Amino acid sequence: MNPKVETLETENIKPVVSVLVDNSISTKFFNEEEQVTSILKEIKKNSNIQEKFNVELFSFGNTTKVLDSLSFSETQTNISQAIDAVAELNKDRINTTILISDGNQTKGNDYEYLTTKNKVYPIVIGDTTQYQDIQISQLNINNYSYIKNKFPVEALLYYQGKSTVNANFSITKDGRKVFSKTLQFSPSNPTQTVTISLVSNEKGLQYYRASISKISNEKNTKNNSKSFSVEVIDEQTKVLLLSSFLHPDLGAIKKSIESNKQRKVDITLINDKDINFSDYQFYVFYQPNSYFKKVFEKINSNYLLVSGTKTDWSFLNSQQLGGIQKQAINQPEEYSAIYNSSFLTFLQEDLGFNQFPPLRDKFGEIQLKKEGQTLLFQKYAGVETQQPLFTSIESNNQKFAVLFGEGIWKWRAASYSKEQSFESFDKFLGNVTQYLASNKKRKRLEVKAERLYPANAPITVSAFYVDKNYQFDNRASLQLKITNTATKEQKTLPFSLVNNSYQVSVEGLSSGDYSYQVSVANQNIKSYGKFKITDYQIEEQFTNANVKKLNSLALKTNGELFYKNNITELLKKLSDDTSFYTVQKSIIKKQNLIDWKWILFLAVGLLALEWFIRKYYGKI
Repeated sequence: MNPKVETLETENIKPVVSVLVDNSISTKFFNEEEQVTSILKEIKKNSNIQEKFNVELFSFGNTTKVLDSLSFSETQTNISQAIDAVAELNKDRINTTILISDGNQTKGNDYEYLTTKNKVYPIVIGDTTQYQDIQISQLNINNYSYIKNKFPVEALLYYQGKSTVNANFSITKDGRKVFSKTLQFSPSNPTQTVTISLVSNEKGLQYYRASISKISNEKNTKNNSKSFSVEVIDEQTKVLLLSSFLHPDLGAIKKSIESNKQRKVDITLINDKDINFSDYQFYVFYQPNSYFKKVFEKINSNYLLVSGTKTDWSFLNSQQLGGIQKQAINQPEEYSAIYNSSFLTFLQEDLGFNQFPPLRDKFGEIQLKKEGQTLLFQKYAGVETQQPLFTSIESNNQKFAVLFGEGIWKWRAASYSKEQSFESFDKFLGNVTQYLASNKKRKRLEVKAERLYPANAPITVSAFYVDKNYQFDNRASLQLKITNTATKEQKTLPFSLVNNSYQVSVEGLSSGDYSYQVSVANQNIKSYGKFKITDYQIEEQFTNANVKKLNSLALKTNGELFYKNNITELLKKLSDDTSFYTVQKSIIKKQNLIDWKWILFLAVGLLALEWFIRKYYGKI
């Protein structure tokens, strides 16, 4: 018999007020650092707020973080992500949000149209005066062009003011003007779109600068210019995508590969007899069957093979392609991806492959009769295996890669859903294409860096180094030497080992042109490149706070807009608002009246004590 005792415990759960502080450069640009600090102090010292709410402080810029200290150095502002983050954090509690910001967002979804159940109370910081201003709001350009060809540049220009003004829009290269046009703006015609076609005369990376002239009484001229770059190439990689039927995967593969303008993809059905295979440097064979027999007899180049539920594995096994065999049965199976961080063929980061939808292929065991590298392993029926989902093989100066499954179009869609961009997934297929399309001997040192960086943006350079056997070498010592081409000032930094690559972050570089050299200690192996840091700072492109959007956000969430000089009114409103109340939560705990574990412990202790006493007095 062991009766149970019930105890009732109560817990008071206060409502939460989440204070979001804009930690971006724009706060410093408007000289509001002290004002923001003062607002925070006033919130912290208000006894009514502290008594009624649990106050949680956060800073936001590129991302949202628990407030530790304020630097006002974030290079982007994502207001929508910050509001969503605190709403999700306290979704099971009564909560509200105080937003301290100038309302100028540079990244993320438009916060004006957010759907949230929480009341949002914006506190406006920054200059609310409307100034006359003209700016380049956006530049649309192609990143690549071909030698002696024309490439388009589209400039979107915006004017804010009450009078009619004239301004000159121009584009320069190396200080030489290559385009100029005078435009007229007025309150009734505040926007202009200028489309230009420029000729690419020089091969390689070319930098340009677009500018709009200053108008009278203009306060902010930092948004009057933007730099852009174009890589001019003199040849193009042509890819043949061959299939016996139409499938959504074909379009996804074509779009991903052609996201790099150096590549062109032709989709052709196998029954087309007018295929000139010599026109292509790389091939994608989609779900081959016996109709591909003559094609495989002609091809002696690198290729990517994609299998699926309509693949004829009996035919492929007879062809001995790359030493790949699959004992397939006519039963479809879904395979999820497991990323292999030890993959060494080329540098490929994890895109969250394990979160992508599964691919479909015929069920069966895969055998690799030649040595290869597997980037993705198969997972099916919840079981992780060592069977390849994506693998690469090199044999007799020929390269192959195989994706065992159809439905890659879903991966591209999932990547976009996750990041609101196809860029990461397109880079993945771009890396595959670059590896397979090149017949050059593999380099032991590969370096990746952007070619154009905005001012104050983080500069990260990554490197991939292998030994003489082309195995990743984590013992190497790599150095980055950066040289300012104008001042000849140099900066040398060591790389750090991060998973299966080397990385270095560079800070404190002023705007200008730079060349860099990556070298391996005690090895005569070096890689060279260049990049440009522009003086364009997106957080300094605004002339005033965006009161209109902040007020719209407040009204939509049943909150209210406040200015920095009436914080006391905001705090009183929150204190008096009866919709924010403390919830009392009762918890009934059941506990055994007799705790057998303690009784057993006590009994063992007493018996041990008795034995020790008897032993001491010689009774045993």
